[in-house]
Parts: sequence; structure tokens; C-alpha cells
Amino acid sequence: MRSDREVPRLDAARSGLAGLVTEPPADFAVRVLRRAGVPRERYDTYVRLDTAAGGLFVAASAEAVTGAALDTGGLSAPGFEELHRSRTRRPALRSARPFPGVVTALRTGRARRLPVDLSPLGPVERAVLEAVRTIPAGQLRPVGWIAREAAVAPDDVLGALAHNPAAVLIPCHRVTYDDGTPCDAGHLPATGEALRAAEGVDAGRAAELRRRGAVFLGSDTTRIYCHPTCAHARRITPPHQVPFRTAREAGRAGYRACKSCRPVTV
Repeated sequence: MRSDREVPRLDAARSGLAGLVTEPPADFAVRVLRRAGVPRERYDTYVRLDTAAGGLFVAASAEAVTGAALDTGGLSAPGFEELHRSRTRRPALRSARPFPGVVTALRTGRARRLPVDLSPLGPVERAVLEAVRTIPAGQLRPVGWIAREAAVAPDDVLGALAHNPAAVLIPCHRVTYDDGTPCDAGHLPATGEALRAAEGVDAGRAAELRRRGAVFLGSDTTRIYCHPTCAHARRITPPHQVPFRTAREAGRAGYRACKSCRPVTV
């Protein structure tokens, strides 16, 4: 039977041992595999990074980003690992080092040149998502524009957006319906709103233009029309703004399509 003196000693010993238990480093599993000589091409690594819409898990091979998912829906690290394995048939191990260029891409919104592996997808989905990747940060493009750029049917666009394997890095939050309403396929509207706001998209101005029926915005000085969020359109002062409901209407008024944002011209 333990004496009254032994109990405090045991508690103190337990406390001392607990203090020796530390969380393993983020890249512990990766280090073990390296020491065991497991080739890097047999597994992916992932990190969790912060975005305006919450945490973002980003997985990558040695050559490219292989997947990204927001944790806004309660996605945990084990959940992301399982999601990644089911999509790519490759394990993803936690790491302390993000793929080169990912942090900069998230900070600037410029991920066009970041290598992203879309090989698990079909040709239509790849074409749609590659078109989405060309939308500049802070700008929006409608579904019809994506369909034209990708040379696919408009119905194919929404399905591809909903299955975007690299959230945020492939900026589906920059896609709208053809009337300018945010599409937000594949994530919650609040997520899209947070990402657009972080890029400087003025939601209030966009809503006001929709109410005015301004799907396109022309300048009466240059006689050029653009998508309303195009960098050139944002420089048009209110007295010189000419709203158009359709590209055909703009063409009939003698306006030319912007060569930068390439509005639909039919």
C-alpha cells in the first residue's frame, strides 16, 4: 500500500515525464522515409497555409502541385490525406516546407505559372481549369467566356469548376454566371466573397453594374468595351462609362472589344 508521501512523488514523476513528450516535427514522416531510402516520387508532401478564406492544405510532388483544399468545411489533416489519396492514388505526408512558389502565388494571387498536375482529369476539365488559370487576380470572367476560351460547351464549365482539385490556386472564385453574378461552384459563397475581397474586387460596384444591366463597360473616349473588372475598365471615369448588356450591342454602337480581357464578341 502506497504511503501518503509516495503519492506526491508519483504525481511529480508523471508531470516530469509529460514534459519530456513533445510534438514530432511537421516533416517527421518525410525524414523517416528519406533515411529509409524511399524514392521521393513515391509520395507527395503537404502543408497548411493561411488564406483570406481560411486554411488551405496544399500537396505537391517534387515537380508540381497535386492538390489543394480549404479547411472551411471542417476538413482535417487526416481528411485531406484521405481525399488526396482517393483522387491521386498517392499518399500525402505532412511537411514543413511548401512547394516552391506556392506562398508567393497565394500572397499575390498570381499562380498562372505555378506547375499544377491536372493529369488525373479528363481533357474537358483540364481545358476549363487551364482557362480559369488565365484570369488575372482581382478580375472576373463569366462562364461563357470560360467556355469560349476552353472550346467547350457552357454546361461543361460548371462541372469542371465544382471538381477543381486545386482550390484557390486555380481561381474558380473569379468566375461568374453570364449576368455577372458570382458562380462559386465547389465552395461556399462566403468563401468566394472573402477571396474576391482580398483581391480588391468591389462587390458593391459589381452588384450596382448588374442592376444597371452593365454586363460590359465601354469608354466613350477610346470606344473600347471590356468586362467590368478588367484593369482597363476600372480606369474609366464615371462620366465616360457606357454600359452594354451584350457584346452585340457594343459592336453595333461602334465599340471594339478589349484585347486584354477579350470579351465575348458574338
